[in-house]
Amino acid sequence: MAIISSNIGDNEFPLQKKELRLVDSTILSEEKRNNNLNLARPATFEEFIGQEQLKSSLKIAIDASIYRKEPLEHILLYGQPGLGKTSLAFLIANEMNTKCRIATAPAFERPRDIIGLLLGLKEGEILFIDEIHRLNRLTEELLYSAMEDFRLDLTIGANRGARCRTINLPRFTLIGATTKLASISSPLRDRFGISQKIEFYKLDELKQIIVNFSRLININLDDQASYNLAKISRGTPRIALRLLKRVRDYAQVVNKTNHISSFILKKALNSYQIDEKGLDSIDRKYLSFLNKNNNIPIGLDSIVAGLGDDSSMLEFVVEPYLIQIGFLTRTPRGRLLTALGKKYIDSKNDNF
Repeated sequence: MAIISSNIGDNEFPLQKKELRLVDSTILSEEKRNNNLNLARPATFEEFIGQEQLKSSLKIAIDASIYRKEPLEHILLYGQPGLGKTSLAFLIANEMNTKCRIATAPAFERPRDIIGLLLGLKEGEILFIDEIHRLNRLTEELLYSAMEDFRLDLTIGANRGARCRTINLPRFTLIGATTKLASISSPLRDRFGISQKIEFYKLDELKQIIVNFSRLININLDDQASYNLAKISRGTPRIALRLLKRVRDYAQVVNKTNHISSFILKKALNSYQIDEKGLDSIDRKYLSFLNKNNNIPIGLDSIVAGLGDDSSMLEFVVEPYLIQIGFLTRTPRGRLLTALGKKYIDSKNDNF
């Protein structure tokens, strides 16, 4: 195992506890996190709607770990934003009867940050790192021995005074979450014993999520309204619940009611420039831009320059749904509007 220099001098090493407190300030403890949880966040696997194959695989792995009385293998969850990766991390911790510490990869600016965090873990605890594809190289390399051998190999001091030190770590479980699986290096990806994709949700699953949440926030939602809302939620619970909250605002302010019918739903969505397909002004602007190029494929960089929007937002928020509903296709030469997409955008006027 290669030894990683962490640039920690002899006189700095005793500051691990101070550094640990700094790192912990970027982590939501289980208790603090629970107080801020969205009401829709499930507490058990039974309450988690959808992802049946994923839940089945995770339950088997959890039960096997409990049977062997050992920590769960490291888990990598990947998929589009808003599908429940963080919720699943908490559910896994609940099933394992342990704590889940939360961190995001951009918070690890220096190797010392991840060192302090790892030293603060206890036996069997779960460390959840969101956006794990954004770890810098040195931090990632420190994780190799931590994940595989549960130890840290450090170089202390410099020049002739440098010496190696190995610190044993408690056996823990790392759960990584990413929207960009290909951006994770192979050495890191290969150290996850379990790798699972979170799929888009089915229509009936989204509808049940919407109905359950509407009860929690004291909204009376018609069956047809809940169905229509599920249809435009892009297969994503986070979007479904965000739209429901905005429709609730409209109903309470404009109609002075907690009852949402299909008519009120349509009026509310129109006020936010969201149409019957679930497309908003950004989606239509994107489609219109492609429509003006006479069926010629366009590269993402050209689209970004033409629209003035962020490339990540277009690639990971806008495009997946347009591809899902058959309005857009990606070719080796660039993005191309389909005949269905062209028919849709031609039917829309500029004053929607």
